[in-house]
Amino acid sequence: MNIGWLYLFIAGIAEIFYAATIVKTDGFTRLLPSIFCCIFIGISVYLLSLATRSIPIGTAYAVWVGIGAIGTAIYSILALGEAYNLIRILCFLCILVGIIGLKLSALMN
Repeated sequence: MNIGWLYLFIAGIAEIFYAATIVKTDGFTRLLPSIFCCIFIGISVYLLSLATRSIPIGTAYAVWVGIGAIGTAIYSILALGEAYNLIRILCFLCILVGIIGLKLSALMN
């Protein structure tokens, strides 16, 4: 596995952490959640930048956002009680299929 893909996966996980935490910052007025959020923003963007050394930016960015979107949606449904329905789940599955497709297309290059 290309190390760039590992960086990208971890960057996506860090994005989930900061997205999940940003609601607890209360508009960056609460110190500890704000610090935690900023640390994970930095980690996420830094690892994304490392991933772009070997993965084209268009692919890397799309995968990064997709991991963050799906992970944050799962977190918000499970931990925050956010509403969900079949159409919403199907749309997130479409994002997941896109991420898998981008990874597979990279293997063909």
